[in-house]
Amino acid sequence: MKQFYLCNAFVFFFFFSNAQKVTISGYVTDLSTGEGLINANVYDLQKETGNVSNVYGFYSLTVPAGKAQIQYSFVGYEKQVLELDLKKDTVINIKLKLMGELDEVTVRANKSNVERSQMSMVELPTEKLDKLPLMLGEPDVLKVIQLLPGVQSGAEGTSGIYVRGGGPDQNLFLLDGVPVYNASHLFGFFSVFNPAAVKTVTLYKGGFPARFGGRLSSVVDIRMKEGNDQEFKGEFSIGLISSRFSIEGPIKKDKTSFIFSGRRTYVDLLARPFIMLANKEADNEKITGGYYFYDLNAKINHKFSDKSRLFLSTYAGLDKAYAKEDSRYSENNIRYLDKYDMGIGWGNITSALRWNYVYNPKLFSNVTLTYSDYKFDVREEYKLINTNDNTFDEDYFNYHSGINDLTAKVDFDYYPGGGHSIKFGASNIWHKFKPGVNHERTTGDYSEYPSEKNDTIYGNKNISAIEFNAFVEDNYDITSKLRANLGVHFSLFNVQNTTYTSLEPRLSLRYLFSDNLSLKASYTKMSQYIHLLSSSTISLPTDLWLPVTKDVKPQKSHQIAVGAALKTGKGYDLTIEGFYKTMDNLIEYKEGASFTGVSKDWESKIEMGKGWSYGAEVMLEKKTGKTTGWLGYTLSWADRKFENLNFGKKFPAKYDRRHDVSLVLIHEFSKKFDIGMVWVYGTGNATTLGKQRYDSMLPGERPRYYNQNLVYYGERNSVTACLLTTGWM
Repeated sequence: MKQFYLCNAFVFFFFFSNAQKVTISGYVTDLSTGEGLINANVYDLQKETGNVSNVYGFYSLTVPAGKAQIQYSFVGYEKQVLELDLKKDTVINIKLKLMGELDEVTVRANKSNVERSQMSMVELPTEKLDKLPLMLGEPDVLKVIQLLPGVQSGAEGTSGIYVRGGGPDQNLFLLDGVPVYNASHLFGFFSVFNPAAVKTVTLYKGGFPARFGGRLSSVVDIRMKEGNDQEFKGEFSIGLISSRFSIEGPIKKDKTSFIFSGRRTYVDLLARPFIMLANKEADNEKITGGYYFYDLNAKINHKFSDKSRLFLSTYAGLDKAYAKEDSRYSENNIRYLDKYDMGIGWGNITSALRWNYVYNPKLFSNVTLTYSDYKFDVREEYKLINTNDNTFDEDYFNYHSGINDLTAKVDFDYYPGGGHSIKFGASNIWHKFKPGVNHERTTGDYSEYPSEKNDTIYGNKNISAIEFNAFVEDNYDITSKLRANLGVHFSLFNVQNTTYTSLEPRLSLRYLFSDNLSLKASYTKMSQYIHLLSSSTISLPTDLWLPVTKDVKPQKSHQIAVGAALKTGKGYDLTIEGFYKTMDNLIEYKEGASFTGVSKDWESKIEMGKGWSYGAEVMLEKKTGKTTGWLGYTLSWADRKFENLNFGKKFPAKYDRRHDVSLVLIHEFSKKFDIGMVWVYGTGNATTLGKQRYDSMLPGERPRYYNQNLVYYGERNSVTACLLTTGWM
């Protein structure tokens, strides 16, 4: 009987304690623009518990019923504290006001690294894009990311990134959640992300949350602005080689807003007068040519109610290089027109349709449909036309490759209380890979040999694949000092009647020694089902994305990291991290092979091996005051080993860089005048140089003018070169 009473008392206490809990939820937005604030803090001052808003600005916090003091804050904005008497679940939408001394268009904020459970994550302050001295004065997201510890550039001046010993194909670029396969313009010298449309940039170098998958080395999560729902605004800027604009405003105030931005280079327009001048000197020739790229970003969002919102965003970008030449001449009283036309074009199109719905104060959902299309085309045509009778000879060549993705996904944010913040969801991706198709056509009214005429299409067939992903992760406050991000990611990839699966655990821990010091550790396993075939040091559109096959296995990685974060009272944040990563099933071209002759099996041209990378990263950052910036240092090693390369011995990866230092400083004299400085030092990329030279003549052979020497190259990537860069603006 005593046990019966105890059980009833326990049940009564359980329901009574839960009945005394209420949940407040809603959105945290910018007062002047209506933009949702990501990672805004919502804090119960009495119980000393809190939460942060998600990527759409939605938050949920469960607190005891009764009197409460709830504080809303975001760096750069004025805090709001509400005195509440909570009796039931309540929806509270908060609009935070920018601090008076800050310019509203230049505020972006980072939560302190000390508090986060997430490791190896950096939020890029986007207001610094226009203030840093970069190549040709063009602001660029990826070039600023290159200045962070653990991230290295490829060729000097390019926007490619290599993170913690990984290759260029191991970075996942997401634009509003949609993968971007070629993130480069101008052969890698600029990225496709227009700063005028960018709202937030978050880089993950390790400790990946379970919601991300598909790449081994990094995730660059870029979110577009949503558009000002209060008033119309616009901006226009002119650079050395490009101009950009942006316009945003309300379609219906507080309900519907839009943003539209664009960018275009005018190298072709600047070069046109010189081309015309050259044409004047050649009476019988007409030459035109040029190169340009453009970006277009558009987004519209509509609020049906506090529970339901719809977003539609799209991006379109194109690079195009072209050349034309017409020449006229006469021969044997016959007039000929010689025409040459060449063009190279590549670009991305991405679209995303999202529907947010709040089922209840603790459950937020997001349903998304996305489309991604990357394509590359080369066209070359030559015609010799007899203008007397319109007969002609023609040689025509066209090469096409690309990749299409169609994705459906659903994910949820669940806030059960008790220190838990849970995310879970699933997605399905339909891939179509186009490895490369050639079209050759030769016609000839003058040809004496019919065998010379042809109209042939050949190359690799399109490859279809299905990729399924599911995840669950929990950001859990185990105690007031210990926080963990626990999760698991499951993936399945089906291609050519072959199915691969992977179960990937994720773990990040943070122990708070004090308000200013924390220790962190993380472990992640990642899988990658696509490979990039590349033979160049810069990003070229000829680089091909190809899926795994029966013989080419998925790439795998395991990464552990430990570190510490320290916050000082003078506005400085110090972060120190060490990492160790292993990688399996990496691919490299065989000795002397390259991706030419696409009709042949690409699998026969590659070798598979493994890699290691390890090192330490230090970042000292100043976020407040007139002078801001950071000092970063990376000490790292990256090695590869392939059975049939370098005699089976381990060798440095192409972008193994022992030391890397970057110093970024911005000083604001006033709201209208500031100065920026960037200084970079690196010990160089690994390369292979000749060590010895031999005479190619055989014994007793007489010297000839065409005799060549033979070069012995030695071990692969055994030489490095120093790099030093300084910039002012």
